[in-house]
Formats: sequence, C-alpha cells, structure tokens
Amino acid sequence: MSIAVAVPAEILGIILPLLLGVAFLVLAERKVMAFVQRRKGPDVVGSFGLLQPLADGSKLILKEPISPSSANFSLFRMAPVATFMLSLVARAVVPFDYGMVLSDPNIGLLYLFAISSLGVYGIITAGRSSNSKYAFLGALRSAAQMVPYEVSIGLILITVLICVGPRNSSEIVMAQKQIWSGIPLFPVLVMFLISRLAETNRAPFDLPEAEAESVAGYNVEYSSMGSALFFLGEYANMILMSGPCTLLSPGGWPPILDLPISKKIPGSIRFSIKVILFPFLYIWVRAAFPRYRYDQLMGLGRKVFLPLSLARVVPVSGLLVTFQWLP
Repeated sequence: MSIAVAVPAEILGIILPLLLGVAFLVLAERKVMAFVQRRKGPDVVGSFGLLQPLADGSKLILKEPISPSSANFSLFRMAPVATFMLSLVARAVVPFDYGMVLSDPNIGLLYLFAISSLGVYGIITAGRSSNSKYAFLGALRSAAQMVPYEVSIGLILITVLICVGPRNSSEIVMAQKQIWSGIPLFPVLVMFLISRLAETNRAPFDLPEAEAESVAGYNVEYSSMGSALFFLGEYANMILMSGPCTLLSPGGWPPILDLPISKKIPGSIRFSIKVILFPFLYIWVRAAFPRYRYDQLMGLGRKVFLPLSLARVVPVSGLLVTFQWLP
C-alpha cells in the first residue's frame, strides 16, 4: 500500500474511533450520573437510549449558528475548531500496542502535554472574541488555573521519567513489565490524575464554565456546531488524557497476569479497557464531589500540588542515584 493511502487510512483509524468514543462517552456520563442520582437517564431514543448521541448530534448540526453582532467574527469561528483539532492532533503519539501508533518519537510524551497545554488558547480566543464579560471571565479563569497545574504536571512527569528511564511512549510501557510505576509512585500519580481533572476543566474544577457566576463561561455566546465542537473537544481531551494516565500508571497494554488466556487478548483491547476506566473515574468524581470555590482551586494548585510535586522529585532522584538504581 502506498504512503498516500496508508497515512490517511491510519489517521482515519485514529480519528473515527475517537469520535465514536466521544459520542458514547457523553451517553455513558448521562447514564452513570442518572444511576448515581437514582434516575433512569436517556432511554427514549433507541434501545436503552443508545441512539441518543445521534439525535443530539443531528439536532446541533441542524440548528442555526448565531453570532453576536459585536464579536470578532473570524476569531469567534476559529476558536472552537482550534480547540477540537488540538485534541485530535495530540492523539497521534498515543500507542495502543507495541508498534500500533501513528508516530512514536522519543519526545512523544512531552509532545502530548505540549499540545494539551495549547488548548487554553482556543478558550482564551473564544472568550475575547465573543465581546462578552461572562465569556471573558470564563476565559481568564481557564488561563489562570492552567498555570499552577501545568507546572505540577511537568514535575510529576519528571519524577516518573527518572524512574522508568526512556521518554518514548512505547518504551515507557516496556520499562514497567516488572512493576507498574503507579505502585511505588502512587501519591504522585493521584496528584497527576487530579491535575488532569483541573487541566481538562472537569468537575469539581469546572470553574471556567460555572453557571452560577459566569452563566456558561467562555462558550456562552456559542450555538449550533460552535458549542458542539467545544463540547466534543472537552470529552475528546478526557479520552486523550486517559491515554498517558494508562501509559504511566497501570502499565499500558501488557497483560496484568502472565496467564495463557490473557495473552490471547490483543494488546490494543487490554489498553482500551484500561483507558475506559479513567473517564469512568472522571464521571464518578463529577457525580460525587461539589464544585470548588475559585480560591480553593487556585490554592490547591499553588500551595499543595506545586510544593508536593517539587518535593517529590528531589528524594526520588536522590534515592535512585544513591543506590545506583537509575535505569
């Protein structure tokens, strides 16, 4: 097969499952939230409500896009597209199995987090171009909460890379064949997971779109597919960030137990099952915990996670150097 056909086929093989996953993740969230709150959830459109994502998507596509008269039209239209495209582009370096990845550079993990941190630019652009004080307030909140959690995520990543050695995503998984990094570094990876919640603007850290004080935040002026692209971008980021969480803590695609039956399951299926657990955890956190106040959110990042993640780098690296355990 020629490169002109193979590369687009690989890209579609990554994007289409992600879009389907996003559609049914929304349904799964509504079902899980309904179960927690002792409701039925969506169950009208199709059997058990399975066609509800298609009904919601077709409704958003058919709705008329409305733009504020005072908005910067070009930036206003570009912001949701940029947010959604960044969540797709970052997927290129997440391996599903050994060798089953679109691109596997030595800085794959750093590329992934660099792309994820660019998502805030779409939110800031949306808030500024809407020419609305509520949208602008939501955009400023998102940019402000990004800073302390980005730094703590970087320090946590350094701690894990010191322990496992390689920076290549596939090699990081192979380095955890003996023991998952999530076992000795469990407190670090709990901080990493909470920081990812704040990074993706998920509850209880969804202050940029807190409806009580900023209506709907940065996307308050959007309708139709503009609103849908922001929505898709948020859920695509949930799935995307579950990839590095799976690579760094539960060991990626190798089988949990060295049994003959577990080896018959393809690595991509094992990896996908582990990835699904993290969005479920995000949904459970949303259902169980109330939203933080803004000062609590910023205090957690600056006064708790930042010093703790920095303090963790020094003893871990010192221990590895002292006992000559460096990989």
